[in-house]
Amino acid sequence: MEKQVRLSNSTPPVARLGLATRGDTSLQAEDCLLALERGVNYWNWCGREDGMSRAVRELGANRNQVVLAVQMEATRASQAEEELDNHLRTLATDRIEGVTLYYMETRAEWDRVRAKGGALDFLRTCKREGTVGLIGVTTHQRPLAVEIAASGEMDLLMIRYNAAHRGAESEVLPLCDRLRLPTVAFTCLRWGALIEHPRAPGWQGKIPSASDCYRFVLSNPSVSVALMAPDNRDELKDNLHLLEDWRALSVDERRWMREWGDFVHATAGQFP
Repeated sequence: MEKQVRLSNSTPPVARLGLATRGDTSLQAEDCLLALERGVNYWNWCGREDGMSRAVRELGANRNQVVLAVQMEATRASQAEEELDNHLRTLATDRIEGVTLYYMETRAEWDRVRAKGGALDFLRTCKREGTVGLIGVTTHQRPLAVEIAASGEMDLLMIRYNAAHRGAESEVLPLCDRLRLPTVAFTCLRWGALIEHPRAPGWQGKIPSASDCYRFVLSNPSVSVALMAPDNRDELKDNLHLLEDWRALSVDERRWMREWGDFVHATAGQFP
């Protein structure tokens, strides 16, 4: 199982276990810096002032080690310009290595950002100027992800993938492999249900840890980066143990995780 991946020729290699924030966690700047010390250098920032934004401002000379990605909600160029300016000011940086258009859930939204004067026009200009590196899309919708990947217009695809939601294995990831399009997996814990399922008494087997869930995702070589989004330092340190025991799932472990994922998918709520 590869431990690092290079997302582009213009970015340093990154650990395949990445760090994300959601805007509602207690992760502090020193926690993010601890993750970097352990080699976790793909950071996905939520766009709100938090521990990660403070950590970015404290990086100093270490800024070159981090591949920083942000989510962009704007659909029009003027909105995108304002949003990116705010991000750059908040982070006290002159560049962002990856921007993903967030959440792209319908064809109408995709058409809107691609239209003349859309956010994609602006991001392409920023890419030529060096302010933005990779341009990508974040989506839950697999058919739309396939269409976007096939368009050849994106440098990165951020897609939902976990033991309970495995459709990307057959519908999205093989195409990305053929196109050599980097993929970032999010919701690897299925919003916590894979480790804290309230109806687990109906399950006869072992319940996985967060590290088991990330290992499941990372065992798929088509996934470039799997994002963790710990709530606090204790959860982060638990997740970082994966780096000390870096290996793919065994055949039996993979079977167990897939069976558990099927159980969660069937009983933990309605997500397509």
